[in-house]
Amino acid sequence: MGHNGGVNERQQAERILDGLDEEQTRAARAVDGPVRIIAGAGAGKTRTITRRIAYACASGAWDPRRTLAVTFSVKAAEELRGRLRGLGAPDGIRAATFHSAALHQLNRAWADISGDHFPQLVPDLRPFMSTAYQRVTGRPDPDPVELRDLLEEASWGKVSLVAPDDYARVCAAVGRVPPAGLEPARMADVMDAFETEKANHGAMDFNDILLMCCHVMEEFDEVAERIRRGVGWLTVDEYQDVSPLQHQLLDLWLGQGRSVCVVGDPAQTIYSFAGASSYYLMDFDHEFAPVSADVELGVDYRSTPQVVGMANKVLAASPERGNYLRLTAAKESGPKVAMTRYRSDEDEAQGVVRRIQHLVSRGAKPGQCAVLTRINAQQAVIRVALKHAGINYRVRADSGWQRSSTAAELAQLDDDELVKVLRGEGPGEVTISTIHAAKGLEFDHIFLVGCSEGLIPFGSPQAGPELEEERRLMYVAVTRAGRTLHLSFAERKEAQGGGGRSPSRFLRA
Repeated sequence: MGHNGGVNERQQAERILDGLDEEQTRAARAVDGPVRIIAGAGAGKTRTITRRIAYACASGAWDPRRTLAVTFSVKAAEELRGRLRGLGAPDGIRAATFHSAALHQLNRAWADISGDHFPQLVPDLRPFMSTAYQRVTGRPDPDPVELRDLLEEASWGKVSLVAPDDYARVCAAVGRVPPAGLEPARMADVMDAFETEKANHGAMDFNDILLMCCHVMEEFDEVAERIRRGVGWLTVDEYQDVSPLQHQLLDLWLGQGRSVCVVGDPAQTIYSFAGASSYYLMDFDHEFAPVSADVELGVDYRSTPQVVGMANKVLAASPERGNYLRLTAAKESGPKVAMTRYRSDEDEAQGVVRRIQHLVSRGAKPGQCAVLTRINAQQAVIRVALKHAGINYRVRADSGWQRSSTAAELAQLDDDELVKVLRGEGPGEVTISTIHAAKGLEFDHIFLVGCSEGLIPFGSPQAGPELEEERRLMYVAVTRAGRTLHLSFAERKEAQGGGGRSPSRFLRA
């Protein structure tokens, strides 16, 4: 009976792998040691890693209670949990954002390491930064844009492990220009005063969670060992977006362990400006040598050959082309990629709306359509055109890299379900989104507007890291499309007057 039970368990574990292609299966079976999965857009990344986790637990290779998967957004973490439940994976597996996983660990350890109250997580840091800025500079309140830029710079310093004392030296070394017209030394003083303001109010921000967790693991050996025992097998999603701070925390979680799987796509690194680095993904095979498996998933199951061809074309001119996968389409042939030149932004918006109306008249749902922009300022004219046409829409807010955890999620860490996230788009609503906010999503029909120099690539940068980031952003936008892709730009902002625009170099490549 025991023998038959073992056979049945093995059969059930094997059934979890049904439907995976050859490379996906190879990745899912590699349950021991360091594993790297380079997964192109639409290549079934989430499908592969959830099957891998479920298979490893069902086969007895992993203890579910010591299995942790971390990712960057609440939505991605909820999707991992949902898929694992759908696969019948055992209870105990944790799938969470970096911040919620670290905060959970800190909450459990706090009573053992401190007699003070646990700092309060404050989502709105603007008052602290405003006060710090005024104290250091003697100037009045910074305007909203300056305030946002100051906060983003402080966040960049923290996730990049650049302390205020080192900030000016780093700026000099890499040519970084501080925001709000500040000299590097003054910005360093503002960053320092900002941390003091938070400390005086017993407040912390999301990145403080990661810093505190690192500090606790470095200074308290028993606590560190207890945390590591809970992280027997670690899976890291979107590894191309890991910051130096997150990498340090991952190192501490692992200790001497090697049971880690990282998944990512260097071609989808679009947050370098905020501290993310694809270096750790590309260097994984050296850092963790020898790796047990190094798998590339290059078959795109999402997009038509026409869309995949455009995605490959966008990357083909890159000097970093050798780091990027060349995708192969699994779908049958679809419509040609449309490229349209309009006279003005208003004409472009109306042209996009007419195309959406045409798709809907032929059976498409508005919810299958998305209009993507490089910046938020492009969206007003789109909203007006949709409203006049009587088409419902929703604007997808960009939660921002490293700030994707919510207070609601973090407040419910002991709840197995954490927070319920609204999934998908309404069937009757066109989505309007920046490209950044659309990362990880897919739609049957994508309208990418503003494909002109100055918008994408934004600011028309010279060859170098900035241009490469813009190229990758274009690639991410293109690969959101499942069936049809409409690329367009307007020759000028308004029909009369205004400077002329030229097509994006990414379309001319």
